[in-house]
Amino acid sequence: MGTDGIVPRWEWRTFDEVEAAAARLASETPTEVLDTDELYVVSALGEDTVKVRNGLVDVKRLEEIDDHGLERWRPVLKRPTTFTAEDVVTLMQAFHANLGIVVVHKHRARYTVDGCATELVDLVVNGAPMRTFAIESEDRTAIMRVLREMGLAGHPNVSYPRRLRGLTGLLPPRAAAIDIGTNSVKLHVAERDGAGWRPLADVAAVTRLGEGLQPGGDLAAAPMARTAEAVCAMVLEARRAGAPVVAVGTAGLRIAGNTEAFAAAVRELCSVEVEVIPGEEEARLGFVAATGVTERDGSIVVFETGGGSTQFTFGAGGRILDRFSIDLGAVAITERFGLDGACSPATLGLAGAAVSSHLGDLDGRPRPDAVIGIGGVFTNLAAVMHGLTAYDPAVVEGTVLDRTEIDRQIGRYRTMDADARRGIVGLQPARAEVILGGAVIVRAVLDALDHDAVTVSDRGLRHALVLERF
Repeated sequence: MGTDGIVPRWEWRTFDEVEAAAARLASETPTEVLDTDELYVVSALGEDTVKVRNGLVDVKRLEEIDDHGLERWRPVLKRPTTFTAEDVVTLMQAFHANLGIVVVHKHRARYTVDGCATELVDLVVNGAPMRTFAIESEDRTAIMRVLREMGLAGHPNVSYPRRLRGLTGLLPPRAAAIDIGTNSVKLHVAERDGAGWRPLADVAAVTRLGEGLQPGGDLAAAPMARTAEAVCAMVLEARRAGAPVVAVGTAGLRIAGNTEAFAAAVRELCSVEVEVIPGEEEARLGFVAATGVTERDGSIVVFETGGGSTQFTFGAGGRILDRFSIDLGAVAITERFGLDGACSPATLGLAGAAVSSHLGDLDGRPRPDAVIGIGGVFTNLAAVMHGLTAYDPAVVEGTVLDRTEIDRQIGRYRTMDADARRGIVGLQPARAEVILGGAVIVRAVLDALDHDAVTVSDRGLRHALVLERF
């Protein structure tokens, strides 16, 4: 029996968000109810569905994942077989293959919803009970309508192979977090092993979401569009890695008057909800990221200066004592004083004074034993200091930037326009406009804290989100 005439179908499935679907289907009459015993063969390396059911070996291949996370599967083999479960295990052992064999019993109730084939399945997987809900159709827009109606749009799409690989230990749990800042968007994808979370991908894109933004004003159309596209490209990368994703917005989205318009654009493009977090929570997560790997003795200040805000968290002995955020970032300082181009020492002095005027909450605090800096300003300053032709987080992590080095870089950037700065080894070209503004903030904060240096951490908000949300 071949697969001629069978059309590939788009599919969506969940094992963890079944209750909403079950409630929606409770008033419907199933078109079919059946029980089957099936044997799945899963691989550590591939996504294909390979199963034996009712005397047939059935193979489907994953062809495509769309922007909303729907998967299109093509049947490639369906033939009679006399293999038993024991035969399959023996065969795989003979091949010395890194495969898992999973015995599954299914009680399937099938429905038709808005023209889509749907099913609610009670499973027994290697003796353990669970449930799954799935939708199939050649029309992916119809699938999205059903998912939105059920409140499931944006939830992870988890295929049988991916779920079963996880249960057999062939695929460790994965997770992804996206940090949508005023100046840049960052993605972190990680895989959990015995030692914790191991990074699989860590990328950033400078999109200048807050370009020209004033408190209470609106985000401009072009920055919103390019940022939404960058977010959805990162979502697709996470989905291809089999990682559920959480996306959070920070300062720019906190102060904009049309934040919901941006969230709606992302939702429409890739079915992901953008959560805007308070500044205090951003500060707390920064502390978790910077201190979560290495225990540090004494008092610590973790601070991050982004495009639209700066966060401070004070702690000691691994405990947070105080945290707050101020509406001061590299984008605003750059635009106010023209720091994207060459400027005079007088202008630089005015910019530093303006920054210092926002740091009143640092007055009167005891000098901390250590200052840790996180975020793109710090990692770029460290990369320039080391002359990195290719960014290396292992080199950047733990870099100490003292006042002399920061002053050296400020003096260098001050004499150059953005185009000239782009030629500096170690500086991310897209940060050429805002690096001087960010460095001015760093220098003023060190003065306010009466400290001589800051230790750079490559970790940030996105790392803490993976640690806490998953």
